[in-house]
Formats: sequence, structure tokens, C-alpha cells
Amino acid sequence: MLRTITWFVIPSLRLQTSRSLPLGVTSVNGYKSQYSLDKLYPNSNLDYSVPYSPASSNSQEVYCVDNCFQFSDKLTISYSRSSGPGGQNVNKVNSKVDVRFNVQSAEWIPQNLRNKILEKFKTKINAKGELIVTSDSTRAQIRNLRDCMQKIRDIIEEANKKPKPLSDKDRATIRMRAERYHRERLRLKKIHSVKKDDRHVYLD
Repeated sequence: MLRTITWFVIPSLRLQTSRSLPLGVTSVNGYKSQYSLDKLYPNSNLDYSVPYSPASSNSQEVYCVDNCFQFSDKLTISYSRSSGPGGQNVNKVNSKVDVRFNVQSAEWIPQNLRNKILEKFKTKINAKGELIVTSDSTRAQIRNLRDCMQKIRDIIEEANKKPKPLSDKDRATIRMRAERYHRERLRLKKIHSVKKDDRHVYLD
């Protein structure tokens, strides 16, 4: 008996993944991951190589806030192994990003904002006067770098916020809380005084 064998040749298909996409392209055939840059940063320009043009000549503060990549040459950026789960690849790729800069010598930030940053964010500044931000939230180095830049923007924006004027209701609330705190403090102080007085031994 003769057996006929038919071979079907299937042409090889090369699937294009997100790793083979060029910079700035985050989708294949219309699909976008929840971790795509345009979803993580909807109001940011993905092409950081294009210089940012401020709206006016007096918008120096907005300029330094919205385009930290423009001053990336003034930042000290280092990469290291990321901690946490991630499989074997986590021990091979330097995905964790560390960005730091000296606050006093950062001329791209106005002097009044530098003083506020030194006052408000003391815990993020080391002995050398460097502001340090890190990110290892994702396994992609470029996303962690953008996360660090966003943290720097948030710090500058927080320092640039003007204090909200207190209303009469807010002042009354603060006064009531202060009075309640002092009443409780005096009550505990009296209890502690009575407790110490009971320890004394009086001899006739």
C-alpha cells in the first residue's frame, strides 16, 4: 500500500512587538497597552528631543516645569538593577533610574523656587545639597526615567503653589482645634501631677 504524504508549507510570519517599535510609536494595529506612554502621561509630549517653546518670554517657571528633559544635561542620571518581582530579566536589565541635581546650582529653576524646594523637601536632599528622585515602578528604563522627570515637575509645581488664603471658617476651625489641644494637654498634665503626688509619703 502506498501512502501519500502532502506537505503544507506555511510561510514564516514575523510578528512585530512593542520592543521592535521605534521611539514614540506605542501601538500595533490600533492596540495600545495600559502602560503605553500616552496613557501614563496623557498631557506630555512623547518626543522629548523636540525643544519646548514657552508661551511667553515671562514664563520661565512654566518652562522649567514642563520640559525637564530640556535640562537633562544638567542632571545626574544613573541606572541600576530594580528590586521586587520581575522574573530572571530583572537581574539583567538596569531598569531602575536615579536622577539627582544640586538645587543651589540649578540655574534653570528660579531662585525663589530653589529656596522653597530646600525648605519643603529636606528629606529628599542629601548632605551635598542634591535632590534625589528614583523610580522602579515599571520594567522599562525609559518609562522610569519619565516617571523621575514627572516627580521633578511635581516637586517644582508644589514649590510654586501659592498658599491658599484662609477664610473665616478655616480660622475658626484652627482656633477651635488649638483650644481643644490645649485643654487636653492641661488635663493630662493635671492627671500626671496627681499621680506623682500620690507617690509621696507624708510622715507626721
